Amino acid sequence: MTGSPIKVGVFGAGGRMGATVCDAVAADADLQLVAAVDPAAVGRSVHGITISADPRAMADAGVQVAVDFTVAAASRTNLQWCALHGVHAVVGTTGFSDDDYASFRKAFTSSNCLIAANFAISAVLMMKFAEMASPWFDTAEIIELHHDAKADAPSGTAVATARRMAAASQEWAADPTQHEVIPGARGGKGPADIRVHAVRMRGMVAHQEVILGAAGQTLTIRQDSYDRVSFMPGVVLACKKVLTLPGLTLGLDAALGL
Repeated sequence: MTGSPIKVGVFGAGGRMGATVCDAVAADADLQLVAAVDPAAVGRSVHGITISADPRAMADAGVQVAVDFTVAAASRTNLQWCALHGVHAVVGTTGFSDDDYASFRKAFTSSNCLIAANFAISAVLMMKFAEMASPWFDTAEIIELHHDAKADAPSGTAVATARRMAAASQEWAADPTQHEVIPGARGGKGPADIRVHAVRMRGMVAHQEVILGAAGQTLTIRQDSYDRVSFMPGVVLACKKVLTLPGLTLGLDAALGL
């Protein structure tokens, strides 16, 4: 990339993911961290930037791209602000509904928005490979494993994976289970009734297995993120690519050219 660095602001800058994003942006020569917003961390400093409670700090700093790793309720407000002020958005927050996506698609006309359930490039490839494999198998289950501070279940990555697999094949066998001795033992039903199991455990960060089966064979596709830095190459890439991806983009695939 040539020319002036892209000016980036971070929502949720005081949280673990937000702070890691700030580190990644500050370390990249093509990006410049110019604003940080987090009502829970007002007054703290990150790479010489004082964290503010007000998104106006983004406008005052001339932010071109805002990165949001918060929670759905806060992110909805943040994205409305971005759309209204012509700021591009890169979003790692999960928990949005179809109505939310429709609203974002309608709102982002003067700037762009990229929302990804997972920014780890290995996770993006895992979802792609699961989608590619789905037409060749008739049973599949997803097991996602996360740290015990994760609020939602199943993860956005698991839901996105199931949606892509369901869209890739309509030929899924029915679940043979007739009685759950412990209710919920078979997990939750995702798109196309693909079973999704959520594990919450200390010591983990973010992990997922997709197990596909057909007569006499299985295929297991597993992705592991052992540290939050695993998401940063994807976030940095998205900050650079979102300027050229019009409107609303879901997933990192387009940024990767997949």
